[in-house]
Amino acid sequence: MSIMTEKGRRDFCIECRKETEYFLQKKDIIKNIKDKEYTFAITVAVCAECGEEMSIPGLIDRNVQEIDTQYRALEGLVSIDDIERLMKIYKIGKAPLSLALGFGEVTIPRYLEGQVPSKEYSDIIKTALSSPAYMKQKLSENREKLTDAAYRKAFAAAESIESLFSVSDKMLRVIAYIFEKLEEVTPLALQKLLYFIQGVYCALYGKPIFEEDCRAWVHGPVYPEVYELFRDFKYNPIDDARFALLEGTEDALTDDEKRVSDLVMNTFGMYGGKVLEKITHNEEPWMEARKGYGDSIPSSELLLKERIMKYYTLIKQKYAIDTEDGLRIYIHDMLDEAI
Repeated sequence: MSIMTEKGRRDFCIECRKETEYFLQKKDIIKNIKDKEYTFAITVAVCAECGEEMSIPGLIDRNVQEIDTQYRALEGLVSIDDIERLMKIYKIGKAPLSLALGFGEVTIPRYLEGQVPSKEYSDIIKTALSSPAYMKQKLSENREKLTDAAYRKAFAAAESIESLFSVSDKMLRVIAYIFEKLEEVTPLALQKLLYFIQGVYCALYGKPIFEEDCRAWVHGPVYPEVYELFRDFKYNPIDDARFALLEGTEDALTDDEKRVSDLVMNTFGMYGGKVLEKITHNEEPWMEARKGYGDSIPSSELLLKERIMKYYTLIKQKYAIDTEDGLRIYIHDMLDEAI
């Protein structure tokens, strides 16, 4: 049993006949649903004095939610969060979504109220969530059931989501991880963080994390495919509903990939895009690629992965860039050079 202490939490214990402190712990229960036996782990409140279970406000609702979540997971059924994410991604309401997927108009509203979907309908929703091409197919099949406005908005969203896959899966997962960990990321800062992650990963593990090569643009290293994804945000923080598609997929990254991403975000990620730009402008790969270009003259020279790896491998010999402290010293020295 796992125990979650609720320090200072008190309620009335009917066994002790007084108000006592309690703690929460998990308890396994067995329930039969549709003639099938399931074991669920639910939360119970236990009196700190007598050890008996207590009834506290909100616990029954919590147990209902725990059982529902575990039942859906055991049966491979879509969750309410998944349905809400689908609506957000495709910018579509609950009734139009029902019609777009070929369901009755009230089906999705009922699921959002807690009704458990059938396996068949659940699989349709899951496929729509994972495949914009499938969603476009369903929208086309059921176009006459939708208003022109609802159809156009959802279809445009599906096409926009497809554009995410113009970058490698690894790049996409790292971007999603950055969005999950950092509160605000501008397109400029994102480009630099991806570049630093590539460099540090190359130095520590002797191979690139991304297959993409970046370019030496005026404002530092840039991955053109990533630029196209977020160009509409300009200098503003990225708030992209399309990335709800990747929520909860951080396990797609290895421990090493997460480690390097965290190292970079906990150090370089503390600075804005313009500061990060200054750092890259003092690094040899960008300076070499920009040789012969004026400060404001556009270029699209390649910043080859091999060159980035060579530079950061040399940096590794001088700084302990496998630690946050080492990276902070490197950042400090590079900003001193910029000044």
